[in-house]
Amino acid sequence: MARRPANNPRQVRSRTCGCAECVEKYPPAEHGSRKARRDCVGSWQARYRDPTGAQKAKNFAKKSDADAFLDKVRTEVRERRYRDPARGLIRLDAWWEIFWKIEQKEGRITTNNRKTGIWRKYVCPKWGGYRLVDLEYMALQAWLSNDVPGFDSQKKAKELIVALLDEAVRDGERITVNPAANLRITAQRIKKHPDDLKPPTEVQYNLIHAALPVYWQVIFRDFAHETGMRPGEYAGLRDHCINDEERVAYIKEILVLDGGRLVRQAAPKTSAGFRTVPFTDRAWSAVLFMRSKWNPARTRSAIGDGYDLHVEELLLRGPRGAALNLNNLRRPWRLATVQAGVAREVLNPVTNRTDHWPDVYHYRDRVTSKLHQAGVPEADAQAMLGHDRAGKVTWVYTHESEGAREGVRAALNGERGLRVVS
Repeated sequence: MARRPANNPRQVRSRTCGCAECVEKYPPAEHGSRKARRDCVGSWQARYRDPTGAQKAKNFAKKSDADAFLDKVRTEVRERRYRDPARGLIRLDAWWEIFWKIEQKEGRITTNNRKTGIWRKYVCPKWGGYRLVDLEYMALQAWLSNDVPGFDSQKKAKELIVALLDEAVRDGERITVNPAANLRITAQRIKKHPDDLKPPTEVQYNLIHAALPVYWQVIFRDFAHETGMRPGEYAGLRDHCINDEERVAYIKEILVLDGGRLVRQAAPKTSAGFRTVPFTDRAWSAVLFMRSKWNPARTRSAIGDGYDLHVEELLLRGPRGAALNLNNLRRPWRLATVQAGVAREVLNPVTNRTDHWPDVYHYRDRVTSKLHQAGVPEADAQAMLGHDRAGKVTWVYTHESEGAREGVRAALNGERGLRVVS
């Protein structure tokens, strides 16, 4: 091992010092007169090489501090624990660009759109110009509590900035610890009344369906009402995914909105979304109606970049032959709910947005509750609805049965109870 240089750390000559060495390097005639000094007041420069062999330097006011720093950094380099402090000086917006080039390869389209929306709306305006090393826990917590409204927004903002800074820790320890790791969500989750979560009753569904134009009745009453498929799933259903002999549909892809544009996604919402959905007689009649209306091609086009929809293969389409999406599904649906007199609008006090009840997604609740009340095993309901675990089917989608309240009232009035069977 090479011998350490005797002049490390070395004193850096100063234009303001009056010692002999500084006067010799910076004569007073050129740099102004100054008081003569015996000892130099210049800083001490500690020089070292990082693991790549590049030379680095750092200045200290005292020689003892420079010596201590050299001992510490040499040990870290030798033990492979060295972290270049300059790597933590990158701004958060610049680090986001590095982070997002990799992160966006992993998530689904809707997930990535949500993350970029959180970044642009909440994280970047506040922290984009900060360096990684300047981020502190209390400042981040104050921002999350005061500037990010609502439980869901706080949850997503926290998840994003934690993931962003976790990668900075992993990337050669640009920062040694993640200051966002222990952030707390302080907003309260808004709880809804069970009546705002329940799907419409069959009577209400009949009123809504009667208010729909005839063409939309086929899509909503005859297909969605019977299958419980997600809107993106039946919007992306292609004729080659239907087995005529068994009268089932194979869910293989979906249609989603990407920044206002409709795009094909190669996988459903979850891995459990790949499933087989059986058709009832009414749902099969809707399939036959759409086939006679549009004569969809049974070809199997590759998804490619996702924006080439190949509408000619789609089974369910809008009245003019366009692909379905949440926007053109919700317009006739909400109009029909208003005309049927069952629509409710609830103002969200956090986001100031209006929540509409019922929604097109409530068909899933209706189908699940019907299966549950008919005694279908939960694992079978899980397979049809496309969930990772069967327990979620019960606590998310099933609701009290129709007539349950009258039954409870009758029991409390003593009108019915246990009977002795001889």
